Amino acid sequence: MNFVGLALTIVLYLLARRLYFRFPYPLFAPVVTSSVVLVSILVAFKIPYGHYIKDVKVITELLGAAIVALGYPLYKQWHVIKRYFVPIISGVIVGTWFGIESGRLLAKAFKIEDLLMLSLLPKSVTTPVAMEISSMIGGIPSLAAVFVMFAGISCVIIGPLLIKLFRIHNPLEIGIGYGSAAHAIGTSKALEFGEEAAAISSVTMTLCALIASFLAPAIIATFG
Repeated sequence: MNFVGLALTIVLYLLARRLYFRFPYPLFAPVVTSSVVLVSILVAFKIPYGHYIKDVKVITELLGAAIVALGYPLYKQWHVIKRYFVPIISGVIVGTWFGIESGRLLAKAFKIEDLLMLSLLPKSVTTPVAMEISSMIGGIPSLAAVFVMFAGISCVIIGPLLIKLFRIHNPLEIGIGYGSAAHAIGTSKALEFGEEAAAISSVTMTLCALIASFLAPAIIATFG
């Protein structure tokens, strides 16, 4: 097994984290800079995606275990759920529905073929669940992972601007927003707004994954 791709991925991410700690601007978020550099290297050296993905197979396999691990934040933050049950549940349902439906309407508006649309729908939930949902409804799991990354990166860049524009200061609102729109990437960003925002984002992300597993097939079955 070749570990070059795995080592490169880990080193780039660690370097990106150091860069972000020194220059904490949205465009310098680790997932943004490390992804851009990694893709540039793959393109520059003409490394096929199939070769790279074999190198990082251990990471993709761990995504399956990550689905089960999502139950832990629910257990750990159960007191948070009980305290903010109504706003979290209502926010999660609306956020999950909007995330799926916006992808469907966007695909319809631009007349994107069904295979791509089905890969786009779970873009706002965490990667392992998005890949499972995409596979379940007839999309391409690897492509769904790309859309998930794009959605997360977009939210990391645009999120702080929207928070400032609409003067959002409540950690509950920030956590639900990041968790429902930008999954784990958003949750790491929410941590910058405090532990409470991150905890709520973590719970929201987990609940969104759970609800999307039922909602995405239902929307496809109903509206196509």
